[in-house]
Amino acid sequence: MDFPDFSLDISLLEKAKEPEPEVTYDLLILGGGPAAMSAAVYAARKMMNFAIITKDFGGQVRETSEVENWLGFQSINAKDLVDMFEEHVESFDIAVSLGPAITDVKKDEETFKAYTDDSKTYSSHTVIVATGKHHRPLNVPGEKDLVGRGIAYCATCDAPFFKGKKVIVAGGGNSAFTTAIDLLKVGAEVTLINFIKGWQADAALQERVKQSDKAILLDYHQVVGIEGKDRVTAVVLKNRGNEKEEKLDTNGVFVEIGLLPNNESVKNLVKLNEQGEVIVDCSCRTSVEGLFGAGDVTTVPHKQIVIAASEGAKAALSAYDYLINKSLI
Repeated sequence: MDFPDFSLDISLLEKAKEPEPEVTYDLLILGGGPAAMSAAVYAARKMMNFAIITKDFGGQVRETSEVENWLGFQSINAKDLVDMFEEHVESFDIAVSLGPAITDVKKDEETFKAYTDDSKTYSSHTVIVATGKHHRPLNVPGEKDLVGRGIAYCATCDAPFFKGKKVIVAGGGNSAFTTAIDLLKVGAEVTLINFIKGWQADAALQERVKQSDKAILLDYHQVVGIEGKDRVTAVVLKNRGNEKEEKLDTNGVFVEIGLLPNNESVKNLVKLNEQGEVIVDCSCRTSVEGLFGAGDVTTVPHKQIVIAASEGAKAALSAYDYLINKSLI
């Protein structure tokens, strides 16, 4: 079974002008998801001199198929929604660094320095960290070696490759059940593995999966190993009730056990909570003056697209107020 490389459409913002390392911007926006793009729109409307630095655009929205809770649309294709976000941002002629990742952010008096993995350094008076989250790995034997060869973290990207195949979905929340639904749509045989007792997904999602005769739900079980040489062939499961292990043949494993904040660039600069999220107040201010946080990377509860977008707007307005009060613009 082959797993072709999945590639997103070329971003509309790839043609944007590059940020200039020799310029000290009013604001740097780190990230490319809904929070970052919303912040960009509000910063542009305030006529701030700013730049966006991100590896890609869309964030986690790219990893879903349909969005059913964005105001004004009962249902909208996720890619279409992100494209509309990008078109809106693009209309303001914003400087964008697309591809290189931010490795570190430091502050020297009232100036921030943002360092990228392509050896560039950008300066600004304020920063908005809107870098989102990434998938939590299982951290079991075989996982790293088989990523892209049966191990997947994005059903929207990879579900079509498992048509008619046997698939394990690790997780018990909404993401796991949504992934199961995507796989069932392509005719896969799905086994969900839930680490704790009791499924956490919304009742409506659970009902859709449980109605399928191609779905098996194993509660209070754990994936302890993944086997395969060139591709995934089996998983080793442990029943957490009786500690017994068994091996199940499978063609793939989708990992949906939560997300971790992308805090690497600021973890040595700002205060984080126990989960590694950037601590922010109601105005998106962090523990460092002039540095603001927005979206899923922060402590703001309820990780939703509409909330991330609103937090991005707040962060941009708070950054503007900070610059005005400091007479920096």
